[in-house]
Amino acid sequence: MSIPQERRVVTAIPGPRSQELLARKQAAVPAGIGTTLPVFVTRAGGGVVEDADGNSLIDFGSGIAVTNVGNAAPKVVERVQKQVADFTHTCFMVTPYESYVRVCEKLNELTPGDHEKRTFLVNSGAEAVENAVKVARHATGRQAVVVFEHGYHGRTLLTMTLTAKNMPYKHRFGPFAPEVYRVPLAYPYRWPTGPDNCAEEAAAQAIDAITKQIGAENVAAVVIEPIAGEGGFIVPARGFLPRIAEFCKDNGIVFVADEVQTGFARTGTLFACEDEGVVPDIIATAKGIAGGLPLAAVTGRAELMDAVHVGGLGGTYGGNPLACEAALGVLETIEEEDLVAKARRIGEIMLPRLEAMKERFDVIGDVRGRGAMIAIELVEPGTKEPNPTAVQAVVKRCHAEGLLVLTAGTYGNVLRFLPPLVMPEHLLEEGLGILEKAIAEL
Repeated sequence: MSIPQERRVVTAIPGPRSQELLARKQAAVPAGIGTTLPVFVTRAGGGVVEDADGNSLIDFGSGIAVTNVGNAAPKVVERVQKQVADFTHTCFMVTPYESYVRVCEKLNELTPGDHEKRTFLVNSGAEAVENAVKVARHATGRQAVVVFEHGYHGRTLLTMTLTAKNMPYKHRFGPFAPEVYRVPLAYPYRWPTGPDNCAEEAAAQAIDAITKQIGAENVAAVVIEPIAGEGGFIVPARGFLPRIAEFCKDNGIVFVADEVQTGFARTGTLFACEDEGVVPDIIATAKGIAGGLPLAAVTGRAELMDAVHVGGLGGTYGGNPLACEAALGVLETIEEEDLVAKARRIGEIMLPRLEAMKERFDVIGDVRGRGAMIAIELVEPGTKEPNPTAVQAVVKRCHAEGLLVLTAGTYGNVLRFLPPLVMPEHLLEEGLGILEKAIAEL
């Protein structure tokens, strides 16, 4: 199905049909399931989503970094259609199938490091992170898990505990899982002594806290996003990640990279860790892995992964055959269309435009990101005081003009941009123009 790659606003947004559907949603779905923009989508592809009222919106969200290869990418569609006619499920732990093995082989090959690896498949990013911790604890015989300020790792009991932000992710959902400890993240824009000192000082503080408060010999895993996602697309100061990884290696701690949002070409390398040559012991992936079908993976050093007893890992739906075929289609698309280079190109277009806006508008405190994972942090002009009110105003204006944008940040003051890697450049430029107009109207 070919969708015109154009922005088209024919009704108010949301339009009457979407408003009808929203009323049904509110009557049928718990209020705790929020909605960023209540337009009900009927089809999507390339750089646009179309809604039930005939509007076509520029997509700067990709379903939160899921549809990196575009929505309904041809290779994904073809593989899933063939598979659904053959069989939809057997449970890999009961009677296996080749596509699961092929996905694991590809991830063992493509993830950072040339050591021997093993991969197993689950359903979601949270499940991947939780299983990474399970493997690390089993393999090391230790219990403590170290995470970082501003981190987000999921909504299950353990991953909600690993997540830093209280509202909306943790509020009144306790008690939380034990043996989880939080240390500083190298956040250049907000580091007290400035960005030049950030990497060294943050690493020193984190290592000091681990050594003195927990004991390195008690730590099973350090879990970190190479670029903090929900925390505000914080790119740690260069040198921070390698220093933490080195400390882990020296102390027998499993270094777990949560690449759920940063993986599959999103940041201009296939995985974000590659930017500084960091090789995780275990890497958790999801989101962009299967073009929108539920799939996630845990890939790690063979000796760690094989340490777990038979039956200790798995799940009914993990590695569903439809999702596995979709993942193989995603990986083919990334390679054949060179989406790693396209992600870099998106960054080359967006970052200079946003930096120019920062020079013009003092409400923009920081521009950051890599590849097609870009953000701006809005502040009270002349200060670094977070300005979530301005963010909501910009979002409202962008949505009304047919540009889908997302927010993030510990302080609720970050606009994040995750365009599909296949987005035509004219839509990218048009979206940036809408954004600039929205900021100018503050």
